[in-house]
This record gives sequence, structure tokens and C-alpha cells, in this order.
Amino acid sequence: MERPHDTGRPHPAAAGSPGPTGTGRPARHEPAPSARGRRLTTARGRRLTTARGRRLTTARGRLLATALAALACLSVQALSATSATASADVVSRGVTIPAFYTPPTSLPAADGALVRTAPLPLALSLPSVDGPLPGTATRLMYKSTDSTGRPVAVTGAYIEPTAAWKGGGPRPLVALAPGTMGQGDQCAASMALQNPITLNGETVSVGYEDIAIYRLLASGTAVVVTDYVGLGATDRLHTYVNRLDGARALLDAVRAARALPSASITSASRVGLFGYSQGGGASAAAAELQPSYAPDIQLSGTYSGAPPANLTDVVEGIDGSALAGALGWSLNGFLQADPDLRDIADTHLNAAGRAALSDLSTMCVGDAIFGYAFKKSTAWTNGGESVSDLLESEPALRETLDAQRIGTLKPASPVRLATGVQDDIVPHAQARQLAVDWCRKGANITYEAVVLPNLGDGLLTNHLVPLLTDQGDAISWITDRLSGRTATSNCWTMPLQP
Repeated sequence: MERPHDTGRPHPAAAGSPGPTGTGRPARHEPAPSARGRRLTTARGRRLTTARGRRLTTARGRLLATALAALACLSVQALSATSATASADVVSRGVTIPAFYTPPTSLPAADGALVRTAPLPLALSLPSVDGPLPGTATRLMYKSTDSTGRPVAVTGAYIEPTAAWKGGGPRPLVALAPGTMGQGDQCAASMALQNPITLNGETVSVGYEDIAIYRLLASGTAVVVTDYVGLGATDRLHTYVNRLDGARALLDAVRAARALPSASITSASRVGLFGYSQGGGASAAAAELQPSYAPDIQLSGTYSGAPPANLTDVVEGIDGSALAGALGWSLNGFLQADPDLRDIADTHLNAAGRAALSDLSTMCVGDAIFGYAFKKSTAWTNGGESVSDLLESEPALRETLDAQRIGTLKPASPVRLATGVQDDIVPHAQARQLAVDWCRKGANITYEAVVLPNLGDGLLTNHLVPLLTDQGDAISWITDRLSGRTATSNCWTMPLQP
């Protein structure tokens, strides 16, 4: 028998559960159970019924395995469903979350302070003269501050590379912000370093960021990866695309890596930020916030690929697309960060919408594609309005998304911003506008328009292919910055760029 998913955190749609920020404010609706519902038990003993992850058919499983053959070199591991051995274990869609990911009741005062560490077995280790490639990994938990100003435990991983750094100065560090992984704890990027593919009939998680991580390690660059607020850590829900949460978690990951006794990096090591999609937004926001939030970190450069800088435009792009489930992750995250939005959710969400948000809260990207691809948000509301319609009619929602806007501050260090001109999931126009906004502020921006043919609207292809085609140039650019080479802005070309 499957054990409950003991998240230890109240879900935004849970009737009567305490507010996620400790306000004690109850939610006013309960998700409708599905025919295959399962029980989730919170730390306070309350139970709520959520829609269970759909079982993948054999044909779908084969299709996914074929499509992800490029990751075979990362020693693909399919996790079988495991049962918890203790009542404190957290099981998310058949995957037992290691006890490491459950935060303690108290945290250190300093942002970036280490809470705990543990060895992290990498999926692929190759023999070499100097030791196994690509290096030695350490699981991290560190303290950060969330968008409400409260302390929060964040997990991630640090990888000490075996390869020597051949650039100038001491070994540098890249803080990598993962792209969209999902909202279930089993989706965390640090877990994907150990298990690049999780495929057990209840969940599908793909560690596609492992490719960029391994390429950076091969250059001799140390890498620290953040899991973001609430992804992996079992005490709360992941606040997907929250600008402050993502930026602070990324910057504090740098501080945590520097505090690791076994790390070869020093306070003199150059630092770079690297991210695409959700990660592109987090790295862009971190570059903006670094002067005020983390002046102790001197950035040499930031790569921001396909950044969701204007969420109002992004909502339109993902609604009805292959990544439509990301709407649910966004809404869940904003409900967690701002309980005052629950009244709006109560008013507009119907039973199907509440069930979808609850279902998506434990899903990874693969699950969301299989379960919610091409679904429209009009099916989630009482009056048939889309989420975009609600943004127009509800000032509080507009204010929430406006507060997430990236581009209102000036990065103090060089940024390379890349966007596919055909990207319709994280729309090209709003990403380009971010470059324009920064250029107008006098920032050092290298803008790269990735020109490719239209590979299918709404299919994710226009969004994902630039990730791969531009990745080599992105790594070369960030490596140059870490070697001390000067970046020259091309802002003057913006009127000529698509």
C-alpha cells in the first residue's frame, strides 16, 4: 500500500489549513476529489484529497524514453516506487524524499549559512588520472530569506570539479538556476544529479540541466545548483517564478558554496550566474538584486536565457500550450506567498480548477505535459474566464504580477541575454524588452537573438530548441567572463536586432 505524501506543508487549496506564512489564515475551499484521489497528510494532521498522478501507459513510457535518449550518457536510472520505512518519511508520487530535505525547526541567522551537508552520488562518474570525472558532489541545505521577509531553508548541490581550471585566477564558481522542473519535491534539480530520469508510473522527472552542469564542470568551473524555495525542501510549496525567492535562493547558494570547507573556491574566485527559462528569470533577477541583496558577491557575468521577465505576457504564452500546467504552479506559488489572494481564488476557481492546482502541486514537468498539455484555464473558472481575463479584472492579481517584473533595476555586471525569436511559450518580445529596459539604464548587455524556423506553436519546441543550440555559446561567454575577459555591450545594435 502506498504511504501518504507527508509534505509537512499546508497546500494553498487546503480548507482550514494554516496560512503558509504563519498567519493562521484559513483557506475557504477544498479541492474536489478525483476518481483516483489519494490522501495527503500535513504536519498538523489534516488531510486533503488531491487528484492522483495518472499512470503512464507503456506506449507513453517508451515514447518518453526515446525522446530523452540524449540523456542516456548520464546513466539513466528509473526509480521504482518505494515505501517509506518511517512515519516521518515523505513520499511524493511514489518517490521517497530523503530525510535530508526536511528542514529543522530553527535556522541560522545569516543568509547563505549552511544548515547541513551530505555526500551526493552523481549519476555518472568516469575514471581519470586525477580522479573520477566530473567531480565530487555535496548535497546542501542553506538559509535564505523569502519574498515575505521570513527565513527559509533551501536545498541544492555543490560540485567540486576534477578538471583543472585553466583560466586566470583561482577556480571560479557558477551558480546555476534550473529551468522549470515542476512543483513536486521529487523534481528538485539536486535529486536529478543522482537520478537524471525518474520514471515509475506515477511521476516523470527529467534532469535536463545536468547537461549544462557537466559542460561547466568540464571547463574546470565549480558549480552550485539551487533547488529554489520549496522545491525539494518539504516544509512548503515551491514558489514558482517568484522573482525575489528565486534571486535570493541563487545568490545565497553562492554564499553557501563559499562556506563549504571542502570547496576549492575562495572569496577571490570569480562568480557567474547561469539559467534558462525559469532559471533565466532567476539569474536575471539575481543580477539586478545583487548590488543591494548580496554586495559581498562580485559577479563577473550572468547568462539569462529566455527569461520570463513579464509574467502577464508569459501567462498568455503558456495558457493552452504543452506547458499549460505551469499556470497551476504559478497560482499555487502566489497563493503561498500572498494568502490575501485566496479570496480571489475562492471567488473564481471552480471544482476542476481547485483539483487541478492540488494535482499539479506534486507534479514534475513530464507529469504536467501528460496530464495538462493544451488545457485552457477557462475550464478552471466559474465564469469561463481565462487567467489573462482575471488579470484584467482583478487589480490585486495585476499588482502581484507587476511586482514580479524584471527590468526595473540595473545589473551592475555584464549580462548575456538570449531569446529565441520564435519562442511563444516564454514570448520572445517580452524577453527582448528586458534587454531594451536594461540597455536604457546603461547596463552592459550582450543581446543574442536566436534565429530559428518556427518549429510548432505551443509545442514547447520553439522554447526548448534554443536552450540546446545556444548553450555552447552561453557557456563560452560565461567562461570568458570568469577568465577575466571584458564583455562589450551590443546595446547599440538593438534597433537592428529582431
